Amino acid sequence: MPQDAVPGPPGPPDPVTRDRGVLLGLSYRLLGSLADAEDVVQETYLRWHRLSDGERDAVVNPRAWLIRTASRIGLDMLTTARARRERYVGEWLPEPLPATGWSSREASTVVDPADRVSLDDSVSMALLVVLQAMTPAERVAFVLHDVFRFTYPEIAGIVGRTPAACRQLASSARRRVREQRRAPVRPAEHAAVVRAFRSAWQTGDLAALVDVLDPDATAITDSGGLVSASAVPLHGAQAIANFLLGVWERQPDLLVDETSVNGEPGLVATDRLGRTLAVLALAATGTGRVGHLWVVRNPRKLARWRHVPAGRGRWPTPRPAGDGGVGVAAVAPRPSPAPTGV
Repeated sequence: MPQDAVPGPPGPPDPVTRDRGVLLGLSYRLLGSLADAEDVVQETYLRWHRLSDGERDAVVNPRAWLIRTASRIGLDMLTTARARRERYVGEWLPEPLPATGWSSREASTVVDPADRVSLDDSVSMALLVVLQAMTPAERVAFVLHDVFRFTYPEIAGIVGRTPAACRQLASSARRRVREQRRAPVRPAEHAAVVRAFRSAWQTGDLAALVDVLDPDATAITDSGGLVSASAVPLHGAQAIANFLLGVWERQPDLLVDETSVNGEPGLVATDRLGRTLAVLALAATGTGRVGHLWVVRNPRKLARWRHVPAGRGRWPTPRPAGDGGVGVAAVAPRPSPAPTGV
């Protein structure tokens, strides 16, 4: 370029870089797996680049095209994912999401907040668990309409249903979300509940731990059969508290730190070397207690969690290792027999 030449204005943003976060966010919400979401995004861009120059030039809205294509791929993957999860060992939970830049900027401004789930809540563990119980068509219709503001005619072209049927799918999904949603809890209150839970757990105070858990609380552990975990969900404050204190007894060097899990206050458990052993997502109730506890132990779902410096969050008074359990081991709620390690 000649020395006195003036560069022209930059060209339009490359949709590959501009919309990658949007497509990852969409696919993660649909599939509950970052690995699967990345596969969807990769396949979406392969299809984009397979278009001829003329076909790409004819696309009026590249972002909408990419979202539609990713949604179709995600819908196909949901069908096979359901079959895989039927063979999954133990309970299946969505892959926990570390602190991320995903936010309401991913999608257009929501014009009717009363009729839509908030974008910030749309990656919460609580909502993702509800989404996993929906049919693939319900999930796609709900995410595209309530999060990404697609119209029902647009969704119809993706899921192969009529617009009226898509409206019904989204309405059914929305009803499921409302049925599972508890009273809203302010972020500061949620953080206070997580802090109280961590304090009670790490001090080994059974009474305090039972008190911070809702009497009807549930706890689910996901190991994928690769490490030890409870093979069945735990119900009730006493059973969960006994389980957690059993973990504490078997892993005296466990370190627990507060962190962001799917955009909400949560906990990460590591060993002395900083290796992540578990990520805990918690749902707080309006009464200042933990209503749901989701513990992800499957190492394949923890690959994106960075090592935490050892020495933070250490138990104040480590107890003997007992029978030498390794990791966040499965320990029975007393006096029931120990759940099967998986």
